[in-house]
Amino acid sequence: MEISFAHHQSAHCETGVLSNLLSHHGLNISESMVFGIGAGLFFGYFPFIRLNNLPLTAFRIRTGGIMNRVVKRLGVTLTWEKFRKPENGMAALDRKLAENVPVGCRTGAYWLSYFPRRYRFHFNMHNLVVFGKENDDYIISDPVFPDPVRCPHGDLMKARFAKGPMSPKGRMYYITHVPSEPDFRKAILQGIKEVCRTMLKAPGPFLGVKSIRFLSKRVEIWPKKMDAKKAALCLGQVIRMQEEIGTGGAGFRYIYAAFLQEAADFLEDDHLRVLSDRMTEIGDLWREFALIGSRICKNRTGEAETYPAMSAILRDCADKEARLYQDLLERIA
Repeated sequence: MEISFAHHQSAHCETGVLSNLLSHHGLNISESMVFGIGAGLFFGYFPFIRLNNLPLTAFRIRTGGIMNRVVKRLGVTLTWEKFRKPENGMAALDRKLAENVPVGCRTGAYWLSYFPRRYRFHFNMHNLVVFGKENDDYIISDPVFPDPVRCPHGDLMKARFAKGPMSPKGRMYYITHVPSEPDFRKAILQGIKEVCRTMLKAPGPFLGVKSIRFLSKRVEIWPKKMDAKKAALCLGQVIRMQEEIGTGGAGFRYIYAAFLQEAADFLEDDHLRVLSDRMTEIGDLWREFALIGSRICKNRTGEAETYPAMSAILRDCADKEARLYQDLLERIA
């Protein structure tokens, strides 16, 4: 059995899966619009939260947050199920497929056998859509890949019930209602306001623009407070979170720039295209930060590749982002 399902590759799994599911149910919406309405853009630096014994850096809101906000703001009903027993979870998936319902699943990416082995890592919040089954193989729309892929029953079950932090526990979800005329204008304004509020007004030094400035100070003093190896590890962790986990700092800003382009049409405000161009330039700055940092980590540096230079780029990012969010708020007020 196979459901007629249009697969589209995307930059990020959560936004890509929701875009594909909504489009299947007749609500054509791009990945960037999902990201913007879901207020996915974010920054947080948390030295007190450790990942691989190094501080955590986040470039988007918590996993699942985008999806929850989008369905609420557009009036979509998304039904969730989770299971204790793997056999029950797989049987429930088969039942929905028999009803011609494509099903979103949270999985542990490490156990998905269609991933090349060098790209597998233990991340238990990877989203995909199952839309068919042939013999023992499930047919999957995984937004990371350009075409649909196949996964054996045993491997998908292992991925859906992976152990460890943020275990998916067999979670699956499917759309049961889409309104005929969702209020895109209202949803877009809500998404923009939330991003601006979070990035400009979040309390403490660990969230938003203040957190980018906080990280810039840390980056500058790392080579003074620790040996070269430890400093490179800390820097490498930031860059890994930016460029390898999900879509990262520059990537999410490019997606948000595309959202502002689309929002300009819905809100009939061409100035949002100017702000979109500015966000793209900010994404380029984040990409430059990652490039210099990678050279430092590989010890391939010249006069321009220094920790102070990286700190200066972060300060520039913070200043430019602060002005952009302020201008956005004034524009939609």
